[in-house]
Amino acid sequence: IIKDMERLQDSLSDLRTGEAGNVRIGATDPTASYRLPHVLQPFMSRFPKIEISVEIAGTPALCDRLLRGELDMVLCSAPELGKGLHFEPLFMEEFVLYMPENHPLADEPEISADHLRDHRLLITSSNCPYRKKLESILKEFAGPPLNTMEIGSMTALKFYVESGLGIALVPEVVLQPLPSGMVKRKLEGSDVNMICGLTCRT
Repeated sequence: IIKDMERLQDSLSDLRTGEAGNVRIGATDPTASYRLPHVLQPFMSRFPKIEISVEIAGTPALCDRLLRGELDMVLCSAPELGKGLHFEPLFMEEFVLYMPENHPLADEPEISADHLRDHRLLITSSNCPYRKKLESILKEFAGPPLNTMEIGSMTALKFYVESGLGIALVPEVVLQPLPSGMVKRKLEGSDVNMICGLTCRT
């Protein structure tokens, strides 16, 4: 009993000093896969008694869970206005057009959004903020509807491109190093990059 009481006292002391507890983090990809592990490793080494859980999903789903109190913080793109959330920008997620080196667009001196209408474009799900931004950019150009294929994961897009199923705008961070036989190109004339940051309840 004395040993149990001593352990309880130590646990309460750790909670008061911030050296123990639970932190529930939400993160979108590619941040969850390519950036967050490098941030968490030194933190968990310094505070080994703190339990951390990571939920990976899209920005809308994570923000809803944050509002319900199921998450403590979220790393994502900017949430919708009027949600009662505070967003602190941290970095710019840069996107590039990804394709096989033998694709017709690989030889174009400049690639604009209008070029994409002649080729199958792999896109994320309809509730993805990046998908909505891309669609708003493409609406500026007249022409027939896009030939698209929907892929539910931002990180998975690159593997579908490498399988020859189409081309895609993907976060540049997932292409380091660039696989053999593939090329990345900048999309000219349109700002396709997205600001990402930390979201929490106000």
